[in-house]
Amino acid sequence: MAREAAELNGDGIAAELRDSVHAVNDALGRPLEFQPVDWSVERREADPTSLDEGVDAVSTLGIAMKYPTVTKTVSPNQVLRDRCGMAVIHRPCRSYPGVSKNYSGELDLHVVRVATGGTYEDAGHRIGYHSAVSVRIMERTPVEHAAHFAFRLAERTGGSVVSSSKYTIQRAADGLFEEIVDEVAKRFPDVEHRRELFDALLAKMILGPERFDVVVTPNEYGDFLSDAAYGLIGSIGLGASATYAFTPDHVPRIGVFDPAGGTAPDIAGKGIANPSGALEAFGYLLEFCGDETGGTKVIDAVRECIGAGETTRDLGGALDSAGFTAAVIRRACG
Repeated sequence: MAREAAELNGDGIAAELRDSVHAVNDALGRPLEFQPVDWSVERREADPTSLDEGVDAVSTLGIAMKYPTVTKTVSPNQVLRDRCGMAVIHRPCRSYPGVSKNYSGELDLHVVRVATGGTYEDAGHRIGYHSAVSVRIMERTPVEHAAHFAFRLAERTGGSVVSSSKYTIQRAADGLFEEIVDEVAKRFPDVEHRRELFDALLAKMILGPERFDVVVTPNEYGDFLSDAAYGLIGSIGLGASATYAFTPDHVPRIGVFDPAGGTAPDIAGKGIANPSGALEAFGYLLEFCGDETGGTKVIDAVRECIGAGETTRDLGGALDSAGFTAAVIRRACG
């Protein structure tokens, strides 16, 4: 029986990415039944209750596929984080053969980001003409969730955990983050853990990214790090993202899956968008639902297509969105 999943439809290339995911879902025998919610900026601005509709669908069904959305008056991502208790963002960053012009090694990095707090929690305010101020926040519970997620992930993959922040400068906020990670690390004695100052981490990742397995960071640092990693692998369009809410025992209870890229309005409606990130996110959604086989088939098929040169134009290939989707289906279902 198909599992029901919320589908948060957005803006720009969202419709093309959705069509690609639907085609793969159909080819797999429809393991998911999507319940669509119109989260386009036009509807959200005209009818604020549409935000409630999306939140209710995610909360009720526990899983969602989300497509890129424009932020105008309100950030839909922030609404989900605040109202559904989304605490952790997981961004797997893997290199693809022949894609990057800057890095030819093998990158397999998991960025685990606290989804709340940091400097993103407070937009701040101006103080006269010359100054402005904002508050930086670090909360224990989301950090505990992120640390448990990171160590369990490293335990499954056989990797190590690096916690990274500016703890020597931001002694209160980042110091608390590192203290909490250290506490959680004691529960995972078989997983190697070390600290890295964030600026040093960025330099080391550029010089030798293959040395890192799982990196757990506060909110804004994880945002910077995952985009830098996507730059190394050749395109932010290759990125998938998952955001989780947790039980008190740090077990994910809600998962929202989406491509890491944006709305790309310059190519919207042209049928040339790269659906790789959306399809990988769909694969991770299937795994979260317990369909490990289906999820792995999709994720591996995306990687195999790109490795074989069956790519969209942004990666130097000749395929449009539909052509790439068909290639993924052939490999996933062949």
